[in-house]
Amino acid sequence: MKKYLRSCAAMAMITSVTFTVAAQEKKTEVGKAVQKTGNAIEKGAKSVGNKTAEVTVKGGAKVVDQTYKGKMAPDGSNVYIDGKNNKYYINTKGAKVYLKASQIRIRPTKQ
Repeated sequence: MKKYLRSCAAMAMITSVTFTVAAQEKKTEVGKAVQKTGNAIEKGAKSVGNKTAEVTVKGGAKVVDQTYKGKMAPDGSNVYIDGKNNKYYINTKGAKVYLKASQIRIRPTKQ
């Protein structure tokens, strides 16, 4: 029991020292600029990754599955029908979102 209490106390001391050191870190102008640039790069990388995933999944869906002609998803994109007769569309992150019959809309004709 004493061994357990000693180990818990040691872990608490290590954790408190770690948080204290991190709390006293000062941000300089250069540090703030580097952090801002890092955040911008991360945001750009996420958007590029999402667009790549979307294009890849849409390309695969056009080859493998049928397009539901004359119908559109709630966001205005194409509706696809898979092998099990499930209807879905591909969102901006490249994920398949399956639709209920009430969510499928008629695509307006071009005049």
